[in-house]
Amino acid sequence: MADVQRITPCLWFDDRAEEAADFYTSIFARSRVVNVSRYGEAGQEIHGKPPGSAMTVVFELEGQAFTALNGGPMFKFNEAISFQVSCETQDEVDYYWERLSEGGDEGAQQCGWLKDKFGVSWQVVPAALLEMIQDSDADKAGRTMQAMLQMKKIDIAALRKAYAG
Repeated sequence: MADVQRITPCLWFDDRAEEAADFYTSIFARSRVVNVSRYGEAGQEIHGKPPGSAMTVVFELEGQAFTALNGGPMFKFNEAISFQVSCETQDEVDYYWERLSEGGDEGAQQCGWLKDKFGVSWQVVPAALLEMIQDSDADKAGRTMQAMLQMKKIDIAALRKAYAG
C-alpha cells in the first residue's frame, strides 16, 4: 500500500484556485498539479459556480500535497496560518521572496513574512536565522533577533554581522 499523506492543507479561494496552483508550482522545484475536478450542473443552485470551472485542484510543492478549493467569497486568508519556506542561502531567500511576493501586499512584509497576490502568508526563513536566534549565548541571539526585527526580507549577511557583535 502506498504512503498516503495523512494531513493535507486545503486553501479556500473564491475562484482562483487553478491560477494559484499554477503560480505556486511554477515557483517550487519538484512540484506539479496532480488533478483538477470541475463543477458540473449538480448543485448549481448551491455553489453558483459555472459548470466546467475548477472546483478543487490537488497540487504538490516539494512533495507536500495541497488542495485548493474554489468555494466562494465567504472566507479570506489571514496571517494566522502561513507556510514556511526553509532556505540555505541568500540566493534562495531572494528567489522565493521575489517570486512569492510578485503582486502581493507589500505592506504585509516584515521579519521574513510576506503575503502573496492571493492573500496567502509565507515565511521565507534562512536556516542560519534559526541557528543564531536559538544560540545559548543570549547576547548573540538577542542581537540577531533585534536585527531581524528591522528587516522585511531576511539578509543573512546582516544577521551574521549582528550575531558576531
